[in-house]
Amino acid sequence: MYDSVEEKRPYGQGDASFQAAGGFDGIKALVDDFYAAMDTLPEAAHIRAMHPADLSTSADKLTRFLCGWLGGPRLFSEKYGPIAIPKFHQAFPIGPAERDAWLLCMKVAAAKQPFANDFKTYLLEQLYVPAERSRSRD
Repeated sequence: MYDSVEEKRPYGQGDASFQAAGGFDGIKALVDDFYAAMDTLPEAAHIRAMHPADLSTSADKLTRFLCGWLGGPRLFSEKYGPIAIPKFHQAFPIGPAERDAWLLCMKVAAAKQPFANDFKTYLLEQLYVPAERSRSRD
């Protein structure tokens, strides 16, 4: 039985992951730090070059995607329509090196968040799935 003060749910069930990430504001902070890492890490220069100079739309899309993906409101679909990760990314030369650079930026960003350590681990493990689905080449 759960403690009556706070019911804990495993990540990945209901909105437990969304809540563990701090809701919309926590996810927005994660995404802001993600793009800051992409702007500064030499290992990410090649994926930064795939993005527009102004990252505001990219950041909005990623924030909204992550909200729904983590079990919160499906904000991406409300604004941009259906999510089609492989279809959208096939226009870009994304292979294992690009996937790994993206995940590195997310790891750096997650390290800066006040998330529980077990949630950070869970998040990075789970993010491998959409990162891998974004690949358009070997």
